[in-house]
Amino acid sequence: MKKLAVIIPCFNEEASLPESFARTKKALDALPCQTEIIFVNDGSSDRTREMLDVLAAANPTVKVIHFSRNFGHQPAVCAGIKHCDADWAIIMDADMQDPPELIPEILELCIKEDANSVFCVRKSREKESWFKSVTAKMFYRTMNRMSEVEFPLDTGDFRLIDRKIIDAFNRLPEHGKYIRGLVSWIGFKQVPFYYDRKARIAGTTKYPLRKMIRFASTALLYFSKKPLQLATSLGFFAVIIGILLGLWVFLGKFFGFSNAETGWTSIITIIVFFGGVQMLTIGVLGQYIGVLFDEIKNRPEYIIDETRNFDV
Repeated sequence: MKKLAVIIPCFNEEASLPESFARTKKALDALPCQTEIIFVNDGSSDRTREMLDVLAAANPTVKVIHFSRNFGHQPAVCAGIKHCDADWAIIMDADMQDPPELIPEILELCIKEDANSVFCVRKSREKESWFKSVTAKMFYRTMNRMSEVEFPLDTGDFRLIDRKIIDAFNRLPEHGKYIRGLVSWIGFKQVPFYYDRKARIAGTTKYPLRKMIRFASTALLYFSKKPLQLATSLGFFAVIIGILLGLWVFLGKFFGFSNAETGWTSIITIIVFFGGVQMLTIGVLGQYIGVLFDEIKNRPEYIIDETRNFDV
């Protein structure tokens, strides 16, 4: 009999956990296959750890991974995938914005289409601010324009992946993983599943603006070289402007149609422009060098403190 695992990263989810577990278990109990839930506690500072230990003690099909501290949502999902021995894995959050009641339909679609992955596309976002909705749409469309890999629009980490993708994902060596991008990069047969995203059942978002910007920059730096190309183009453009300005000053002095001494404003403008181009170019290069620096250190993505109900 095949096996399905649900991977749920948790960070300070004590208010969501009871309903999250109950609804997920109910959805899994209706499936004609073996099931388990893998909770990854991402260094929570509330009662999440204690609650997960209680769930694991009462339910042998509940597995728990405790991190030594907060490492972030993406490393937590990576840990779940790394420790998953099932034939299929579904990635979802504990806040129930991605309804677990859809799991049977997602699995049915995967089997029907003989797909390796089912990515869930958001038709709507309940109770999300216009700012987050607009910026999310802009992000996905910008990534598709700048990336060498085409990403499904309006799609998060809520998805099903099979053993073939799990094994391929676990062989990827980089540390700053952008999961939805890497799953698209891996390839194989991937099909969409459309749904309406719900509001959080409790708590607040774990992705404030600062983390959203960091998340977006990670996706861009790992999947696109176009910022480097843009920096090169800006540098080339600045050089052309400098040459034209030099010619204008030289010819103006020679033919008498300009007075360079009175051009204080234009000089300051050009200095500011060139300075801005240089700083922008250095900043883009610095971001890529920072990524290389993190990868060269070869530190683990996360450190596990304890586990529950794992054989090893």
